[in-house]
Amino acid sequence: MTAAVTLDVELGLKTAGAGAAVFKPLSAGGFTQADRDIEQLLEGVAAEQQSKLDRKTDSYGFEWVIVRDPDLEDQVTAVHAVASELEARGFGAQLLAAAFRFDGDGGERPVYWIYGFKTGTWWPFVPSGTKQERDNARELELKAKLERELPVEPDLSKWLGLFDAPI
Repeated sequence: MTAAVTLDVELGLKTAGAGAAVFKPLSAGGFTQADRDIEQLLEGVAAEQQSKLDRKTDSYGFEWVIVRDPDLEDQVTAVHAVASELEARGFGAQLLAAAFRFDGDGGERPVYWIYGFKTGTWWPFVPSGTKQERDNARELELKAKLERELPVEPDLSKWLGLFDAPI
């Protein structure tokens, strides 16, 4: 995970101890069964990695499976396990993104690295602190620092901002 080293050493960004898989739930019966299975999977992942797991629904109706763990690799592993379970059950189209929060960007603002399941790419998201605005200059700086280590989304119009993220 060379990107994690770059985030920490070169950029001074430390994991905030939270990552999440974000998906759009369905009301279909099959999804309800998958949801029960995911709950069991989460319990198993949490026990195995000693992570704390939480679920929240945001104002847009998206479900967040939140992994709280001080270790970034454990966060990534747990989020990947949730996404894989949804895909295996035929709900891959419901996956929106994975999001990982970092602190240390001057202390006042979080920095998020977001993975888009549909594009298979990453992008930075830095809310400016003002409602629904982002720090585009900082995001482009982060892109430039990590695009050699991560598949960064080249189309900036696809850089979804996850405002009011519960992580």
